[in-house]
Amino acid sequence: MLKQPFFRHWVLSCFMVMANGLAFAQSSDAPQSLNQQVQDLKQQVIALNRDLFILEEELLFPANTQVAVFLSMNVGKFFALDAVTLKLDDKVVTNYLYTDKQTDALHRGGVQRLYLGNLKTGEHELVAVFTGKGPQGRDYRRGATLIFDKTSQAKKIELKIMDSTATEQPEFTVKEW
Repeated sequence: MLKQPFFRHWVLSCFMVMANGLAFAQSSDAPQSLNQQVQDLKQQVIALNRDLFILEEELLFPANTQVAVFLSMNVGKFFALDAVTLKLDDKVVTNYLYTDKQTDALHRGGVQRLYLGNLKTGEHELVAVFTGKGPQGRDYRRGATLIFDKTSQAKKIELKIMDSTATEQPEFTVKEW
């Protein structure tokens, strides 16, 4: 059985070969309509690629089993993020190391999708472990846990890192959407 990414790559490769062949066959004295046909074909390939990507996402991650986990940050004076480890039901599903540019993007309001996967309905446990530098440059490792019930609807979960000015410590929260 062919996997979806292979099939999409194969279809796009066939279209690109056809488009390149048409472009090669075109000479400087060929009519403008052939050039327009090549451009139209390239636009169709781009549209097909987008449609195949959407279809692939729907087939691999149907809404009734889909779980998505996102990460966002607020301020960031008391915590410099280095890495996140994400576990679902005691199984590590992702580890992510951050560069300065990536943490800067999160500080400016960016949201990162850490995980997209499938879960059966029922109760599940999500554990996120954050490592980085805390107040006064000390090594810092904190976790956040959420026990949630997966229904037949897609589940979206946000991990948020916020500064607490009252305690001058970072806070790690988990929120279901």
